[in-house]
Amino acid sequence: MDLLNTLVEKGLRRELPSREEALAVLTTSDDELLEVVAAAGKVRRQWFGRRVKLNYLVNLKSGLCPEDCSYCSQRLGSKAEILKYTWLKPDEASKAAAAGVAGGAKRVCLVASGRGPTDRDVDRVSQTIGAIKEQNADVEVCACLGLLSDGQAERLKAAGADAYNHNLNTSESTYGDITTTHTYADRVETVRHAQGAGLSACSGLIAGMGESDADLVDVVFALRELDPDSVPVNFLIPFEGTPLAEEWNLTPQRALRILAMVRFVCPDVEVRLAGGREVHLRTMQPLALHLVNSIFLGDYLTSEGQEGKADLDMIADAGFEVEGADTTTLPGHRGGGCASACGSPADGAEPVAEPAPAEAASVRTDLVTVRRRGAGTDLAPNA
Repeated sequence: MDLLNTLVEKGLRRELPSREEALAVLTTSDDELLEVVAAAGKVRRQWFGRRVKLNYLVNLKSGLCPEDCSYCSQRLGSKAEILKYTWLKPDEASKAAAAGVAGGAKRVCLVASGRGPTDRDVDRVSQTIGAIKEQNADVEVCACLGLLSDGQAERLKAAGADAYNHNLNTSESTYGDITTTHTYADRVETVRHAQGAGLSACSGLIAGMGESDADLVDVVFALRELDPDSVPVNFLIPFEGTPLAEEWNLTPQRALRILAMVRFVCPDVEVRLAGGREVHLRTMQPLALHLVNSIFLGDYLTSEGQEGKADLDMIADAGFEVEGADTTTLPGHRGGGCASACGSPADGAEPVAEPAPAEAASVRTDLVTVRRRGAGTDLAPNA
């Protein structure tokens, strides 16, 4: 397809595609899906090889949020039967973080429900960051605490935070349809606060809320302009008891097209497969690894995720490798330093080297189970 060839060439040059090209990715047919994935995969591999960064969420404070975000199970008035608790103590949060690090996570994301932190909350989170760094000095810590006031980003940076997450979620024109207690501009301002303090900005979107293709392109183009280092792509989890509980309008194929469009628009940033992947991609999750270079390991804020071991097996089986703590995630031109082979073709460097195929030692003999049901037994068959 001429469209895909053009998008690959632009992605390798870090050139922004046109809106029409981005929209066209979302309207490709299911028959063309593998071609779309293969094309976006070329861009992904150019900037990130076959590495997959693992991230781990720690929900510091769950539920009872005063904001009315329609997609959120923790929202004001939510009837979703989620866990509700106040702030974890620093040692409790550190213990939870250690479990993720032991599973291979390179970044720990500390999240708290609420409009934004008080100064006391910032102190509390700062102590938690210190406790985590004391146990795991090399782990990256990202805070996600809502809207930031003047000076709070600087305090988090001084406490050892590496990044700050605040998603745009949807297009500016439709933002008021999902949230009324704060504005799209508030979110943009918080991302800029984080960037101004020297924190790595993490900002993404939620797909599947009933938005149009144009809305998806609008928010991804807005993210490209805002230029975060990391763009998490969430797929709506329609919790019972929330206003969007009936929004079951994503298919695995559409989810993959959305991820491909994000990769073409944001070729050299950390595109992270986030909440809802198990719900909407299901058995197609391995294909998404050709589009994203980062995933969440284990559970999310208020929903359970795929078993961590299953994630690691999926990465290995798809021919990818977990990114180590000694490897820089971002290409060198983004200011994060350069690992052994993260060159930019625009700067005349060679493409990222890909790892050698897995050794035969990875054969999974434990997957063979002797049949004990069906024909020849008194038990019903597996059918």
